[in-house]
Amino acid sequence: MTSKTEGPTPPDDLTTPQQAMPTVNKVTAEDITASLRAGFADFLARPVMSGFFGLFYAVFGILFVWSLVWLGMIWMIIPASVGFPLVAPFAAAGLYEMSRRLQKKESFGWSEILTVMADQRKREMGWMAFVTLFIFWVWSYQVRLWLAIILKDASFSDFGGFLNAVFFTPEGWTFLAIGTVVGACLSAVLFAVTVVAMPMLLDRETNFVSAMLTSIRVVTENPVVMLTWAAIISVTMLLSLVPAFLGLIFTLPILGHTTWHLYQRAVEPAEE
Repeated sequence: MTSKTEGPTPPDDLTTPQQAMPTVNKVTAEDITASLRAGFADFLARPVMSGFFGLFYAVFGILFVWSLVWLGMIWMIIPASVGFPLVAPFAAAGLYEMSRRLQKKESFGWSEILTVMADQRKREMGWMAFVTLFIFWVWSYQVRLWLAIILKDASFSDFGGFLNAVFFTPEGWTFLAIGTVVGACLSAVLFAVTVVAMPMLLDRETNFVSAMLTSIRVVTENPVVMLTWAAIISVTMLLSLVPAFLGLIFTLPILGHTTWHLYQRAVEPAEE
């Protein structure tokens, strides 16, 4: 980390009283590497508890896909699976708390972690969950919209028919191109507003607007490094979906722990 930048202080109605915006640091590729090492170490320190959060997320994904099949929405399986990682930052809240306690060498068990997660419903994390789910809803809606516009005459009676329409027709290629561009834009927006906002809300007394603004500043002031981190997350998460979401059991915890340590390097600690 080479330098620090002070952010402006938002109006009083958008910040915790008497609290200025935190200082954002310049981060480097070495910060990502060091954070990954620390994240992996956290996973090894508590593999069962860490794996539980990954397993919960994976099972939720499997049930989500099964519900689409049950509802006859076969055409949504691939788009929903690709968009599913969008909600991962919120799902990793327990992992951030684990890393926070491991970093401070505090003892903890299931009750401490789950209690902290439950308490977030009364704090600003709930608003971040709303933002995350709203963007996921926009993602799902735009998929349905473009399917209706571009592939309106295609038959999706079975999964094979959907794959044929999407991957082996000119209309399908158009749908993929548009969907990829729109999806990339939505992912970029969500990444920018959440990459450090989630752990920041867990770490200090602030509001979700200040957390999102800080997150955006981290990304805009470190575009190359943060774009690299976004690419690592995207590729890792998508590859983890291939074996029936089961890869998430390992990758989600490691990425979650890593995100905490990267946040610690990107944002100066709150003043005591």
